[in-house]
Amino acid sequence: MCGITGYLSSRDDSVEDLRRHTRRMCDAIAHRGPDDEGLWLDAERRVVLGHRRLAIVDLSPWGHQPMRRGDRLWAVYNGEVYNHLELRTELESLGHRFASHSDTEVLLAAYEQWGPDALQRCNGMWSLVILDTARRRLFVARDRFGVKPLYVWRGDDGALLLASEIKALLVHPRVRAAADLQACAEFQTPTPKQEPAR
Repeated sequence: MCGITGYLSSRDDSVEDLRRHTRRMCDAIAHRGPDDEGLWLDAERRVVLGHRRLAIVDLSPWGHQPMRRGDRLWAVYNGEVYNHLELRTELESLGHRFASHSDTEVLLAAYEQWGPDALQRCNGMWSLVILDTARRRLFVARDRFGVKPLYVWRGDDGALLLASEIKALLVHPRVRAAADLQACAEFQTPTPKQEPAR
């Protein structure tokens, strides 16, 4: 289990605010990744990615995240792609080269090769965020069954927060937690009994 966070700001947060808030989000989920931590900030695009790492597939420093591929792709990832060795072999036959044994690097190469369709080739469980700086795209995805959690908060101004746990969102000063009283009332209202079909 690893922990991932992301912050896409659409307002005038300072670079230091972006960094500080994302650091606090990562600290809130430190228990998810005791082996390593990382933070990457793109001040021009106002995006910050954070990661807490539990090293399983690649124990070396080459598996550090946020991970970069080439000049345009950055990723934070939690999960495991079970068929990453087969995908690596296929990607190597297409000319891709790898510096690590990490399935994160395989995912980035697969995204570079096939775009979002890369996930159709993956067998496993994951939550991931890929920033494609060339296309100005933030790609966010979970596995088909939602095994690996990923929570999203969107502000009225288009700001976006992402995290592996809700408590990481709650430490951000823009997020205000409050009970939805209408939903509470609906939850407490008994459902009328229906007569069995005859």
